[in-house]
Amino acid sequence: MTLGRILVVDDDKNLVDLIQMRLETAGYDVATALHEEYAIEKVKEQLFDLAIVDLQLVNTDGISLMEDLHRIIPEMPVIILTAYGSIESAVEAIKRGAYSYLTKPFEHQELLLQIQKAVENRRLTSEIERLKDLLSERYSFSNVVTRSERMQKVLETISRIAPTESTVLLLGESGTGKDLIAKVIHLASQRKDKPFVAINCAALPETLLESNLFGHEKGAFSGAIRSTKGLFLQADEGTIFLDEIGDMPLSIQAKVLRVLQDKQFYPVGSEKLVEVNVRIIVATNKNLEEQVEQGLFREDLYYRIHVIPIHLPPLRDRKEDIPPLVDHFLNKFRDKVKKDIKGFTPQAMQKLMLHDWPGNVRELENVIEYAAAMTDTELIDENLIFQTKVIPSITYIKPLKEAKDVFERGYLIYLLETCKGKVSEAAKLAGKYRADFYLLLKKHDLNPDDFKTKGKRRSEPT
Repeated sequence: MTLGRILVVDDDKNLVDLIQMRLETAGYDVATALHEEYAIEKVKEQLFDLAIVDLQLVNTDGISLMEDLHRIIPEMPVIILTAYGSIESAVEAIKRGAYSYLTKPFEHQELLLQIQKAVENRRLTSEIERLKDLLSERYSFSNVVTRSERMQKVLETISRIAPTESTVLLLGESGTGKDLIAKVIHLASQRKDKPFVAINCAALPETLLESNLFGHEKGAFSGAIRSTKGLFLQADEGTIFLDEIGDMPLSIQAKVLRVLQDKQFYPVGSEKLVEVNVRIIVATNKNLEEQVEQGLFREDLYYRIHVIPIHLPPLRDRKEDIPPLVDHFLNKFRDKVKKDIKGFTPQAMQKLMLHDWPGNVRELENVIEYAAAMTDTELIDENLIFQTKVIPSITYIKPLKEAKDVFERGYLIYLLETCKGKVSEAAKLAGKYRADFYLLLKKHDLNPDDFKTKGKRRSEPT
């Protein structure tokens, strides 16, 4: 397997050929460019782990080219080659973002050492950023915002199954947060310090999906110019999340089944068996039983992944979660739009509560972001909710009494949170007498004291 992909840029063809030969002998994939415009084209076409750039080029200097390359791949380290006597320029290159410089003529081993350190440093930096992202999710957004009984049961299930090695099947409509729950499971598991790798099986054509999952050998197919490690191998000792597995082609389902059964697979174009130790979490918004009956999904794979099914309820069935979710998203976007937004008017909240949310939590987030961006007042009013035409969902109509009760309870919770448990203020906003408002609270088993000092109640993953 290649040690990394390197771009060499110099107008001296003899030097470029020599560097290419030595680096390829050492195990690197090398692309070359004799002119700066070719270098930019190559970097736009493919990813490189490092670039070696001569300080003096035909139409520009190496520092300017380095800055152009960094606009395309900001994290790519660049080693500057400079002639003796140009040390001052080389030092300037370091100040402007170069990883290091070498003075011509340089020793071959010195170049290899510089490359090795630069590539390792970049990979370490990438891993640190990945861990920072996971930690950020763990301690902020992945605190699952909910108060509904159905989602509480989901979180209870997660707390029990996360420490196990069992395969998890997440079922639910698009936008219900299956990807978030997958991350929560990983972060609550024994594998939390290992990689979490995710892929949407519906986003790639069959050949690319197979290559992405299992990797491929150099020359395995047209365009396979180097060997590539697949996502299963990248997730070794960690967790892989296969989103929209119901859209996975049958041919790839067979290879996934083997990974589940034997923890083994063959990369594309390879006869060498690869072993991995991964936990698999899958998700789909489709009815897999119907897919099996129609011959679109393997029955044996269905039973392999149907170990711990977790159903994520749609937002229309847990409308009591809308007020805390609205508050959560408003906090998220308040700084982004640089506005001191206090909240939503009761009329705006009513409009949000009455909507059926066919796009679920993702749709709600988009609506809140739009409203936050467009408002010019401290309280967002109903005129900024659903500015684009919304086609009502007629598939999920509840009985009138049930729909009214769900809305009413969520609306009361929102008022109590807004008024910090002060019943007189909440009743005034609702246009109700205080006594009538207390009757409504009693009907829905709500205690104003819960909202006075405790703040908004949220459930967090264990």
